[in-house]
Amino acid sequence: MAEDVQMDSSELIEEQNGVENADEFVSIREHYEAGVALTDDEMDRIADLAVGYLKGILSLFGEDRCSIDEYDGEDGELILDVSDGDLAVLIGRHGRTLDALQMVLTSLLSSKIKFYYPVTVDIESYKSRRKQKLEDIALSSAARAKQRGGKVTLAPMNAYERRLIHLALRDDSGVITHSEGEEPERRVVITAVR
Repeated sequence: MAEDVQMDSSELIEEQNGVENADEFVSIREHYEAGVALTDDEMDRIADLAVGYLKGILSLFGEDRCSIDEYDGEDGELILDVSDGDLAVLIGRHGRTLDALQMVLTSLLSSKIKFYYPVTVDIESYKSRRKQKLEDIALSSAARAKQRGGKVTLAPMNAYERRLIHLALRDDSGVITHSEGEEPERRVVITAVR
């Protein structure tokens, strides 16, 4: 039954947004998998499809007047930043609803183009602000660990957020970081180097 609902939703989204046929993405997949840089036209086709799906998903939540800015991320991913709506509910507590929204969009896109293309969904730059906040937490926690000559254990975080902490401190020779615990209570520990 869940498949019927998903099928109906994806068909609705495709119908509302005029989504292209998957065969049109074969050459793009071949280029991407061969490591050939995609042309602007190929990237635009993927972005248009992703935006179409995202608009369809948002319309299921009654958000039909949102604007979606698209741009390339630092790691080559497509970033879709949604704004101009009542969007707080789509972020959720600690961004969990936003993560789920991104997973649904990525699944729809991958099933249509028949390969994984990295897409990040952001709402009113929440992830950008959260990334900056996590980097600030990492730096202040590292300073605290060095001052005490011990370790600082951070609050539980998802894998993406833990990775941001590790990356923020990778060039700090005064501390080492590791993760410990089991999901969803896995957390980063920052330890001063003696």
